Amino acid sequence: MLFRRKDRTSDTGTTAVAEPPNALSALSADELFSQIDALNDSNREKHSVETERRLVQLRNLAGIQLIEAAESGVEFATPDESRLPSRSNGLPEFARDDVTPGLLRAGILRDGCVLVRGLIPRETAISFAEQIDQSFAERELHDEGKRHDESFYSEFTPDPRYGSEMARPWVKQGGGVLAADAPMPSFNMFEMFRSAGLPELVRGYLAEPPLIACQKTTLRKAEPQVPGAWHQDGKFMGPVRALNLWLSLSRCGDESPGLDIVPRRLDYLVTVNTEEAMLDYMISQQKAEEAAGDTEIIRPIFEPGDALLFDEMFLHKTGSDPSMPKPRFAIESWFFGPSAFAGEYAPLAVS
Repeated sequence: MLFRRKDRTSDTGTTAVAEPPNALSALSADELFSQIDALNDSNREKHSVETERRLVQLRNLAGIQLIEAAESGVEFATPDESRLPSRSNGLPEFARDDVTPGLLRAGILRDGCVLVRGLIPRETAISFAEQIDQSFAERELHDEGKRHDESFYSEFTPDPRYGSEMARPWVKQGGGVLAADAPMPSFNMFEMFRSAGLPELVRGYLAEPPLIACQKTTLRKAEPQVPGAWHQDGKFMGPVRALNLWLSLSRCGDESPGLDIVPRRLDYLVTVNTEEAMLDYMISQQKAEEAAGDTEIIRPIFEPGDALLFDEMFLHKTGSDPSMPKPRFAIESWFFGPSAFAGEYAPLAVS
């Protein structure tokens, strides 16, 4: 039987999520995944914000179990260069059915990234962008102390053993809502991942069960005025086994902010905090151009449902221009292997 939480409702209608009870925390990973499967089935039949919040909590506890049971010495998928076309016509593009763990590894080791067209259906992507917009609106009501729809915004408290600091002001400033704080969109996000076969693909790539991180899985609404900064996520994530999914939910790169990328493999961290790059994770335009070498820096055009997959060494920035007429909606989700998970983050198991 699932533990029934005693939620506390504030004067503004905000529900405070209780800390995970000891009985639930003591369950094995298999028992937690069994409950996740049952609640997923239930929520597909009838949406419930309480079920969706509980699913985030169960995924958090299952992620901790996977981290604590992980073994070292795991290798990435063997690169399959035979499936990788030449670079004569720019960055190769793939359909989802073309992408295997071996091709994904080969593409990242050569081009720094893999561009997948139509990872999810266009209509699904556009519909999910509307949910993100709603989550932004409900967060504003929450932050103003007003009643709001908790299906779209309800702050999650992770188990304190891993990554309890959620850095919400920084995420908000950067144009994002944490997926873990958006119960209904979070559920639908995992459903999209499942339909696209992402859990199997990422598991094959990492050669271990995939996790995402609460603090590194963000629902984005990037306004044209938001400036980009060249960076490599490995600068602040440390030694991890990771794969990023950057999933576009609107056309971007021309009418809304996209990504400027250096499409080549870098096996080192580029020098930061030089020239105009004022922060200790920022890379200057000059250093980015030096790192690119003979490889052209590009800004691909993405349609709703297109995705870019890359790891923590990839050099990129938001490609924005104040003259662009629209915001860009996207999901940015980092997958991690439990054997090298960044300990300052809170894990969520993927299934």
